[in-house]
Amino acid sequence: MNKKYISPFVSGFAAGVLQIVPLLKGFACCSVIPAAAYFSLLLDKKANKSEENISFKKAAVFGILTGLTAAIFATVFEVIITLITKNNDIVFALPELNKMFNGMPVDPKIKQELISIMENIAKQIKTNGFSLFYTISILFNNLFINIIFGFIGGVISMQILNKRKDIQWLPVLFF
Repeated sequence: MNKKYISPFVSGFAAGVLQIVPLLKGFACCSVIPAAAYFSLLLDKKANKSEENISFKKAAVFGILTGLTAAIFATVFEVIITLITKNNDIVFALPELNKMFNGMPVDPKIKQELISIMENIAKQIKTNGFSLFYTISILFNNLFINIIFGFIGGVISMQILNKRKDIQWLPVLFF
């Protein structure tokens, strides 16, 4: 692995771990991933003792790599926890999902198909601890969201870090 891309992988791993923490799960897209992209650029700047401005290309690449790494690790950790516990958010929320689907103004056949798919996923998770459809859907969801917010976080972080001359290790930027 090229050493110049270590900081996005380290920050992405940390963000992936934080993405599975129940209270932080809801804030992962809009705060954890951009913060990880910020720390990725900050770590790289500190490690290389660089005083030059961060380029747009570097910020975008670091943000995307941070989001990609976070998505992969979050998915792997979510699948492992689901495999061990044979429980996850889908199983927990299935009764509410049924109520939500029944309240939708959609064709009854479509509603029944949606409910059937969700019940099948929950059944697979309860019995085997694994559902391929759930795993694929969570992976694509994480990839899509994390890469977009990683990119945005990288570009915003570039602007912040380029304006700052005295970089602090723990800035109070996102909190």
